Amino acid sequence: MVSHTREPHTMNLGIDGRSALVFGGSKGLGYACAQHLTAAGVNVCIAARTESTLIEAARRLGEATGRPVQYVVADITRPEGRDAALQASPAPDILVNNADGWPPGNFRDWAPAEWHAALDAMMVGPIEMIRRTVDGMMDRRFGRIVNIVSRSVRAPDLRLGLSSGARAGLVGFANALARETVRHNVTINNLLPGPFATDAQRVHLEHSARQTDTPFADLWKAREAANPAGRFGDPDELGAWCAFLASRYAGYMTGQNLLIDGGSVH
Repeated sequence: MVSHTREPHTMNLGIDGRSALVFGGSKGLGYACAQHLTAAGVNVCIAARTESTLIEAARRLGEATGRPVQYVVADITRPEGRDAALQASPAPDILVNNADGWPPGNFRDWAPAEWHAALDAMMVGPIEMIRRTVDGMMDRRFGRIVNIVSRSVRAPDLRLGLSSGARAGLVGFANALARETVRHNVTINNLLPGPFATDAQRVHLEHSARQTDTPFADLWKAREAANPAGRFGDPDELGAWCAFLASRYAGYMTGQNLLIDGGSVH
């Protein structure tokens, strides 16, 4: 398992006492977002599908930041999961949508059921969460919605078509809505990460290693070397961006797609 225990730098982001609901908050990029938001004084609720990882993540977040973190078992792809998340965090000021991508493959092999599953996870589920929270944010005159998607939205890879197709749909919708909500101090932005050193990256490369009969360590090193930065991203770096976009200082920034990829996409 990839572990990131660096304590985030503290900075007054003007959101102390706000509430946040962070999907995928038990691991990887979602965990890093939750950690930075908690360090900024936000009351964070992390949501994911596996209770054991949520319990451990909430414990580590509390130890790292000195603040209690709530958790809820919730699958964003299912109506009951979205209901559970909103029962735990009924009126979030900050919503972070984050879902795992799909393994690479050949589009000729993808049945409609696979497309629907991908859309539920990476487009319909996040849009439903936005639909159910954005009006309350506008009424309260403060809201920050951050969608963690992928650089494939800007540089589509046919092998990752299930992910890039669904995520492009979310980004298109979110960027249109962002222009309607910003006058109410509700912003919507998208983070487009490249390869980061996370468990999801490890699973992706393990899949590729099996398909190509290539040692995993060789693929890991090659992927690092291929990036202009010469390394994978640290989740801490994306977490800091998420916290800034959620801050009071980001109210004039909306409908943007921020690449965080070490310079691999121009």
